[in-house]
Amino acid sequence: MSETPAPQQDLLLDAAMLSTAGIKPINEDAAGIEIPSAPYAVTNKGIVLVVADGVSSAEAGREASTTAVARFIEEYFQTPDTWSVHTCGEKVLATLNMRLYRQSHAYAGEGKGFLTTFSAVVIKGQTAYFFHVGDSRIWLLRGGSLRQLTQDHVAVQGEGQTFLSRALGMDNRLNIDCGRVPLEEGDLLLLCSDGVHDFVPAAQLAQLLASEESAECIAHRLGDTALAQGSDDNVSAVIARIQALPQQNIEDYQHALTRLPFPPELKPGMVLDGFEIEQELFASSRSQLYRVKDQTNGEVMVMKTPSQNYADDLAYIDRFIQEEWIGQRIRHPNVVQVISQHRKRSCLYYLMEYVEGEGLDKWISTHQPPSPKQAIHLVKQVAAGLTAFHENEAVHQDLKPGNVMVTAEGRAVILDFGSVWVAGLSERTQVLQPDGVLGTAAYSDPMYLRGQHPGIQGDVYSLATITYELFCGQLPYGDEVEDCQSAWDYDRLRYHSASQANPMIPQWFDGALRRGCSFDLEQRYATVADFMQDLQTPNPDFLREDPVEQGNASKLLFWKLLSGFWFVTLCLLIYLFSQSA
Repeated sequence: MSETPAPQQDLLLDAAMLSTAGIKPINEDAAGIEIPSAPYAVTNKGIVLVVADGVSSAEAGREASTTAVARFIEEYFQTPDTWSVHTCGEKVLATLNMRLYRQSHAYAGEGKGFLTTFSAVVIKGQTAYFFHVGDSRIWLLRGGSLRQLTQDHVAVQGEGQTFLSRALGMDNRLNIDCGRVPLEEGDLLLLCSDGVHDFVPAAQLAQLLASEESAECIAHRLGDTALAQGSDDNVSAVIARIQALPQQNIEDYQHALTRLPFPPELKPGMVLDGFEIEQELFASSRSQLYRVKDQTNGEVMVMKTPSQNYADDLAYIDRFIQEEWIGQRIRHPNVVQVISQHRKRSCLYYLMEYVEGEGLDKWISTHQPPSPKQAIHLVKQVAAGLTAFHENEAVHQDLKPGNVMVTAEGRAVILDFGSVWVAGLSERTQVLQPDGVLGTAAYSDPMYLRGQHPGIQGDVYSLATITYELFCGQLPYGDEVEDCQSAWDYDRLRYHSASQANPMIPQWFDGALRRGCSFDLEQRYATVADFMQDLQTPNPDFLREDPVEQGNASKLLFWKLLSGFWFVTLCLLIYLFSQSA
């Protein structure tokens, strides 16, 4: 079966697959090739090649292999394109493995097992990412030299007999090999089952693959050779020859980014691409926000434009474009929605939903002390929005009260994507990697200053700091944190107990806040969910007395009692002397 190259200008390949029963009555192998028709999907998700060999002794090998191939292709392309290729593949395969494992246990009484080997390649950009478990193989032919990219997961028993040591559906926890290899034009990739590689020696395999014939001809010739040389198993092979790779040089990418000019200074009443400027909402040295109205349907939106100060700054343009790209893919009621553009733009900007309300920073200043019910409701919403980022492998990195809007109905909405880091971007091009962390000192994890990337834990720190300020009206380490410029400055700071700032705060709540904004990553919560759990449900660990605080309290009680004794004694002496007079 031959596949037509995707209709897009850069990545081109000749791909074909073959999967036959051979001399067996049924074919328990499965193979698949998926080349998306949309150029955007090819660029951001890639092209998928898969081979799976169902374990015949498991009695449900055919169902296992066909399920694995079909589900992997379908579910891989359903994953967020902000995820890295490896994360997409690992998550999909972990789900597939559990599905097959549970199916096997459902038929335990019948001895029916859903087991299969699995080998897949995702070609994205100039790289081939591969996933492998079992004894199928992935090969790379380059310049006449053949290299095996995978290792067989087999164990040797007595008398030279071998059996699979790993397979999809074998265990409830999947141990899969992942890797990647940079591609060159002219490379040829081969994925095959053991019905091929056990009967065609590597030297002969290299000779067959080096043919100038089409991928389809090579696949059929490979299958015929395996059968002619005594293959007693199913025969499956997927072949892809790289004809052209996308060009990602810096000059071309700069041109693509800067092809749209920066917009001019906008004033109310002006019209840009059919959007009427109604009001300037915000302006800084980095960007501007305007409330605009779509003249076609009257919809009110927010337009964000880049500052002319950075018209020649490629890194700034990178990040501005990245903001829109991220915002379109994180959809949650507690995250501002970036609106997809369906008309041609004359300059660089993007559109967001218009959220009317006040900033959380202003809300905090006017609601002290806050209603605990109202405050925790806002925290839960911010946490939910933050979790939406993390589920898409994005870290906000600049969560602060000024980046959260509170509507009249009490809905909290996270704004701004300017500092967001996304794992999947690193595979598209090196240009989209931020040079540094764009955070705010009072709410950003000090680990950033030390050159470390705390990931999700950095957002946990910001959320805990905001929660503390919501309930206490001040920062957990005092105002001095805003002046910290070095690790030594942070080391001098000490956490201020929230219960001292707000006597209504219980000990366990203060314990959760202390741990959430701890400078030590080993002490801090690993996820937002962990922090919220302890914030809403008393953790017994926080109800135990601190030995230091207990000692201080005992000393204070001693001096109080001693002072009381001397006061009573003084009163008694005064009374006695007054009587004798």
